[in-house]
Amino acid sequence: MPFVCALGRSLRKWYATEHRCGVVVKGPGLSGNISGTDPLKDNRLLQTVVGLDDSEEAKHTAAVVNELSNEMRKILTAHPLNAERKAQGKSIANVVLLRGCGIRIEVPTFEEQHGLLPCMVAPTKIIAGLGLSLGIDILDAPGATGDYRTLLTSKATAIASALSAPSKSPPSIFIPGDEGFKPGHSQGYDFGFLHIKAIDDAGHDKAVELKVRAFEAVDVMLGQLARLLWEEEANNGQFEYSLCITGDHSTPVEYGDHSFEPVPFTICHLKDFVAAKGGESAVLATSLSPFNLPIVGSSSSIALMKAPVQGIPQVTSVDSPAVTQ
Repeated sequence: MPFVCALGRSLRKWYATEHRCGVVVKGPGLSGNISGTDPLKDNRLLQTVVGLDDSEEAKHTAAVVNELSNEMRKILTAHPLNAERKAQGKSIANVVLLRGCGIRIEVPTFEEQHGLLPCMVAPTKIIAGLGLSLGIDILDAPGATGDYRTLLTSKATAIASALSAPSKSPPSIFIPGDEGFKPGHSQGYDFGFLHIKAIDDAGHDKAVELKVRAFEAVDVMLGQLARLLWEEEANNGQFEYSLCITGDHSTPVEYGDHSFEPVPFTICHLKDFVAAKGGESAVLATSLSPFNLPIVGSSSSIALMKAPVQGIPQVTSVDSPAVTQ
């Protein structure tokens, strides 16, 4: 949805994941140091954007974003889908909450800093944006959505292929700005980052059992990733892999939001992981069949895996709150 505002700045938005979109404002004299329109809590008034410093750039950008917010509200209010919803007695979607303004950071790339050629799978656009700012290639992983519908096996396969090149063809990589893709590095990558969003979502939704099932699904995906990498390490002999598992924050289901205690991490050589799992035969027996996360639609819904996977029992009932998409 591109358009030019009365204050002479070009604006464009892209759909991201779930209820999110990205809004880009281009033009001279802009600042990332402004507030947002999101009140951050339900049943509160939409906020007016203000500059967070006394610069003319911050004041000007706040005026641009306030105009953008007003125009979006007008467009949405007049949309035919909202007319249908109103006629059916439903609430209308008449506003886009704008928050988290920022300007792309200028920092050394990941490769410059660490001497490793990096890639990532991150359907969640804020994570992908940080990666792009650090010069990290964003891999195409079909079916990886960044929400409860995501295909974890696709993420594991994309990372494993990227780290196994040139013996395997690397996935395509995202081209910023035109929503297209181009071939990845033919000689492969040295570092892969695989982001999982659904566990955080389950915490926000206070979905206790769903969060447990999501952790179990990630355990299965890690087994798939380990198999794919071990096949390459054992058969090719050119690579020696290590695994690191961590998080950037906790999202306790009791709280339903981010918390601030230290987060754990674990790191090991792949060969040690294989030994801990029972040896090569146990790892190579891991199924590579793709599967979905459990889905909870309402209190009467049945949450089932799309395809049964060894190690994850099917869920036939859930007591956790409903998840809204």
